[in-house]
Amino acid sequence: MALKSTDVSQRGRRRGDHPPTVAPPAAHGLRADARRSRQQILAAARAVFVDRGTDAPLDEVARRAGVGNATLYRHFPDRQALLRAVMLEVFLEVGREARLALTQERNALHALGRYMHGALDSRIGTIMPALVGLVPLDQEITRARDDLTESVHRMLARAHADGSLRPDVVFGDIGLVLSRFSRPLPGPLPPELDIGLAHRHLDLVVDGLRALPGRTRGTLRGPALTLEDLRARSHGSESHELD
Repeated sequence: MALKSTDVSQRGRRRGDHPPTVAPPAAHGLRADARRSRQQILAAARAVFVDRGTDAPLDEVARRAGVGNATLYRHFPDRQALLRAVMLEVFLEVGREARLALTQERNALHALGRYMHGALDSRIGTIMPALVGLVPLDQEITRARDDLTESVHRMLARAHADGSLRPDVVFGDIGLVLSRFSRPLPGPLPPELDIGLAHRHLDLVVDGLRALPGRTRGTLRGPALTLEDLRARSHGSESHELD
């Protein structure tokens, strides 16, 4: 079943949210203090949505951002506007990290590892699955998403071509590893310790991506999922949710 924009807007709103209004101007047109407030709100929203889900109270977002509710709604008139802004910001942020890794790292595997650590810090593996189905993929978001995936594909192609990456690693392995490591460990671990452990364990995984004798195609267990496989499964889950 196709995902309709009307379905998305209704799912993106919660009781107590302000009614949808015209979206605020782009961030680059704001004064410096307004840009800072906007960035504080986006950073807080990402953290709150990761911790408490996308239906968390927007009052909590404003509190963590250190701004009043009026300031939050001045930048993001409803929940849907905030969800869309978070998705776009994450795609743009991680896309920049991927491009920098490609241009600044000579070793292709080092570039891939650098990108994965940057993406882990962004919490993309946690926040994006939560936003899928809530935010329609308009032209701006689709372009940012595709720029990111193209950079990752280029990293993988370079690392396979120079022989540094084991031949059976595919696009889906990278994204799903990030998704697994982005989720906090169970138990009362301080956030700083949790993310530090995630980076340590990611180092172990990146080391396991190296091409070594005996690491040939077919030696990894489980399915090798491509980008197309992941998108097909994502679209299928959206349809089931709307049935």
